[in-house]
Amino acid sequence: MSKASIVVVSAGVSQPSSTRLLADRLSQAVSDELAARGRTAEVRVVEVRELAHDVVNATLTGYAAAPLADAQAALAAADGVIAVTPVFTSGPAGLFKSFLDVLDTTALAGTPVLLGATGGTSRHSLVLEYAVRPVFTYLHADVVPTSVFAATDDWAEDADDMRSLPDRIRRAASELADRIAAKAPTRRAGLYDAVPAFDQLLGDV
Repeated sequence: MSKASIVVVSAGVSQPSSTRLLADRLSQAVSDELAARGRTAEVRVVEVRELAHDVVNATLTGYAAAPLADAQAALAAADGVIAVTPVFTSGPAGLFKSFLDVLDTTALAGTPVLLGATGGTSRHSLVLEYAVRPVFTYLHADVVPTSVFAATDDWAEDADDMRSLPDRIRRAASELADRIAAKAPTRRAGLYDAVPAFDQLLGDV
């Protein structure tokens, strides 16, 4: 089986976190869908809360410390991305948005992305459409049609209900797997790709 790199961005601020729980459910579903398409998923989880100080420093200085730079590089090289945020005061977590603010605007260009969010009530489900999806559209990501919002009550829903959380997870995962399977593996230029090799430099002396 060919491999597909999946980067999961989880912006939960508590430990344990329902946001991380949804992220894990989504990544498992995507891995299963890719396996059915002859691809093996290599999943990496980026916990934004662990990068909080680096994100703030990068916002103020424009410089990404090594842990943040590593996470950014993983996103830029990913074949697919799952991004999940909690909803606070009718919007995505500020840390989640700040993490995206310090990401290079070309890093996710053309990358298939699945969006998810968690909150206390389904009344906040439209946050994904009016506050999160536009950010990824600006970044030129290939956002799948189905986004997954999980309210507190959703975790106890009947799995046989076609509107249930498990069904929405499967549908969104299938869409992301289709996008990943249909595109060539991501190969973006590295920071030093344009620098001539050392022997080439000696040959020019």
